[in-house]
Amino acid sequence: MSSKLKSLKFLGGFVCGAVVSTGSCVAGIQLYLQRNQEPSDRPADADPKESPAQQVIGHYGLPLTGAETRYYTNHTLSYDQVNRTPRWVAEHLSNTKLRGQADRKHCRFKPDPTIAEAFTAHNNDYLGSGWSRGHMAPAGDNKASTQSMAETFYLSNIVPQNYENNAGFWNRLEMYCRDLTKKFEDVWVVSGPLVLPEVGENGKKTVSYQVIGKGNVAVPTHLFKVILARKGPSSDTLALGAFVVPNQPIGFDHSLMEYQVSLSDLERMSGLSFFPKVDPAMTLGNLCELDSCHLMDFKEFTLYLTGRKVGSSRSLEKLEKFMAELKEMGIPPDDYLLKLYQQKKDELAQKERPDGKMEK
Repeated sequence: MSSKLKSLKFLGGFVCGAVVSTGSCVAGIQLYLQRNQEPSDRPADADPKESPAQQVIGHYGLPLTGAETRYYTNHTLSYDQVNRTPRWVAEHLSNTKLRGQADRKHCRFKPDPTIAEAFTAHNNDYLGSGWSRGHMAPAGDNKASTQSMAETFYLSNIVPQNYENNAGFWNRLEMYCRDLTKKFEDVWVVSGPLVLPEVGENGKKTVSYQVIGKGNVAVPTHLFKVILARKGPSSDTLALGAFVVPNQPIGFDHSLMEYQVSLSDLERMSGLSFFPKVDPAMTLGNLCELDSCHLMDFKEFTLYLTGRKVGSSRSLEKLEKFMAELKEMGIPPDDYLLKLYQQKKDELAQKERPDGKMEK
């Protein structure tokens, strides 16, 4: 490069003095330098479309957000390195995918190994915080694979969620998404946290949210879920529903439709564009008009929870206790629960000795 500069100084002085103006001469020299820049002076990964000025700015790299799309066995997400929570989590549900014997009792919440230590949440952040670890891609959507279920317990898929909301309304919403696979061949779901502004007494809008633990994990004020359902590949109509749910207890007296919002409103709230590859020619129907958007009521949900308890009973004493609790609530068992109860009773009776102790 030095030899080129010496030649250029001589040539530049001759040409500039004899032929062109000083301004044109300087521009010519700059152009010559740009075109004859040696490879070692350019970043190895320089984009040929970038201007020389842009290449210099990015010589040592530009800041990284960590928000790139991350792929797992059965879900996909974008991570927020500031809030230590996902920005969004996407899934595809089908009747086939929901079958399987994977059990969450073998899973443990833990940091995502693909997230840098400086940006990950930890279990200690949640411990004693008063908030539960709420799945965005639920474990219940991943019974087909032990690996996929275990990956839903990565803290990259978790947000601080109100306990009652997590176990109640949000749980029933997740169950509704799974039930949709009985009517639709394909169901796509995108879920995530939101922090929305509130109007104060002075009429001004402010954004305020709690953070927990040493990692300052952000507690969302709301959660969103977008559902896109398709009857089959040849269908020209898609069913779409977008919902924004407060991160607080929600009783059985509230319906899912109370929390339905337009997709455009949710996109403005979240800063995200959902399902950008949907063909504009496709008809987008309202999910709550094409389907009921009905969540389990108190009786249905109680029978469901009792069924889970009965199925996991490890002693006759516990089994009878669960059925007695149901009777005290005045809820008669349905045929499914009665059949499950009898099967479990026979199974446990064979395992237990006459003195009531379990056989080894």
